[in-house]
Amino acid sequence: MDPTGEFFTRLGQRGHEPLLEDISGTIRFDLEGEHGVDRWFLEISQGDLCVSRDERESDCVIRMGRGLFDRLVTGDERQYPAWVRTELRAEGEPRLAYLFQRLLPGPPGARHPREFARERRRRA
Repeated sequence: MDPTGEFFTRLGQRGHEPLLEDISGTIRFDLEGEHGVDRWFLEISQGDLCVSRDERESDCVIRMGRGLFDRLVTGDERQYPAWVRTELRAEGEPRLAYLFQRLLPGPPGARHPREFARERRRRA
């Protein structure tokens, strides 16, 4: 499976995201590729996540190239710099587009700060 498909499959299986417990809204992702636009739909209800391939109205539409999205969901690219470079466009509720980055992984090889601190204490 490709990185985008894997990301949305895992997101749907996650079911609930504590970092989004105060959030409700819908995001449609329009991912532009060689063979047209691939659409994914994410519904957030007080942190509960539901992923589908529905093509319906949403509170926020995020548009970008499929390759960029693949890099975002593998941690090889960050959302904000892509936004600044206008490679990522959002319409509708900007807060949802901003909060989506909470669902993205960190860079490959990144570690949680607590894990890093524990390791440093062990070495000292």
